[in-house]
Amino acid sequence: MNQPVPSDTYATHVRRLAELTGRVAAQRAEAQAWHDQQRAAAERAVAQATAQLHDAEQEVVDARSMLERVDAEVGHLWAELRSRLGTRRTGDPPGPARDVTGDPVPLLRGVRELLDRTGQRGELPGSVNPLLALCGVAGAVVAYALGAAARAVGQRYGGDLAVGMPVLALVVTLLGPVAGLAPAKRLADRRHALLGPRPLAIVLAAGVLTTVLLLVSAR
Repeated sequence: MNQPVPSDTYATHVRRLAELTGRVAAQRAEAQAWHDQQRAAAERAVAQATAQLHDAEQEVVDARSMLERVDAEVGHLWAELRSRLGTRRTGDPPGPARDVTGDPVPLLRGVRELLDRTGQRGELPGSVNPLLALCGVAGAVVAYALGAAARAVGQRYGGDLAVGMPVLALVVTLLGPVAGLAPAKRLADRRHALLGPRPLAIVLAAGVLTTVLLLVSAR
């Protein structure tokens, strides 16, 4: 016949089973909490990596856009420099420099300002004063010759022309000093300079003096 199990032994086993069950439940809860923490950390790491990847892609797009703008600006500045100095003196545009960092926009702005300053026209040098005076003399002589031709036409055909042509001849002759400004302006343009007050005064003074001498000598 089977012996009955003592009640204390059964109670002990039940208590131990309850303790084991609680311990297992606690370990399971701890493992679940650790799993949830690791999963949350992994999700945060993935989200951070995704954000960094997006930022890196945007930086690449911005860098390419900046590179295109810089290349276009460099090409424009180089073309302007070549137009001023000539193709043989400048050659091909330089390539990108190595180990260069920083924002290229201020450097390009400085180059643009330098080209603008060098592109501004200056005053004609004093060495061209004889040429300016020659322009004034030439204008006065040409105007006087046209005036003389007009007077000759009036004397030849008579009538109304004999009255009107001398007046026209006088007007044309008096405009002689101003006529010298045209070649003087061309001279200044060739030297990429301004026809300032000093050159204007030289041309007009030479033209007025020549006109006066021609009118006095014609009497």
